[in-house]
Amino acid sequence: MTPLSLSYDARLGRPYSHGFPQRPFVTIGACKVSRRLANVTLDNLDDLPRRCRRCVFWELDPVSGERAVESGDPGLEKEAWISATLLEWGSCGKIAYVDGVAAGFVLYAPPLYLPRSVAFPTSPVSADAVLLTTAHIIPEFSGGGLGRMLVQGVAKDLTRRGVRAIEAFGDLKWEQPGCLIPAEYLLSVGFKTVRPHLRFPRLRLELKTAISWREDVEVALERLLGSMSPERALRPV
Repeated sequence: MTPLSLSYDARLGRPYSHGFPQRPFVTIGACKVSRRLANVTLDNLDDLPRRCRRCVFWELDPVSGERAVESGDPGLEKEAWISATLLEWGSCGKIAYVDGVAAGFVLYAPPLYLPRSVAFPTSPVSADAVLLTTAHIIPEFSGGGLGRMLVQGVAKDLTRRGVRAIEAFGDLKWEQPGCLIPAEYLLSVGFKTVRPHLRFPRLRLELKTAISWREDVEVALERLLGSMSPERALRPV
């Protein structure tokens, strides 16, 4: 199984900024840049870091995941998972682009599509929630609000689709690349602990509050998430 934390492989022993294809460096804040979010599709799946593109930690159960790695085709399994999820459920990820460069991404889906979710001591995920599995900003683009932008994009997407909440398994002792999102990051973007654990708490972000506000969805979610600055927790130690 290829482990990942914030979508990069710890066993390779390389900084995760090398995960994305190497492209010209872009400094956010020093000059005007264009930023946009795009849904993850089969057409842009290769914009994910190579290690993430081939990682099936969440998408397969442990036994099937090991077999995929041993057979040498985890990338095909990842592609099959994206394809099936898009067809059966809909959008399951967002990629942030800065001047056309892939700078970060998130993945999410109902727990039914994520066999690994049942393996955690704080499972199961609530029946009314979608599971956020992966969040990653490469260091060259940190500090520019992309982490907040990605979470807002997920929240807006799911709110429009009638989902009540986003949940995630956090890692309270995250110190180096692993398989989970740091709990600090989740707390920084508005998640609250719903099932405590010494290591792997389950956290939840309610979306119904945003729906109930009189403002439109975008303004409401800006109020819910706009003051958060998650990039600090997304940087590697």
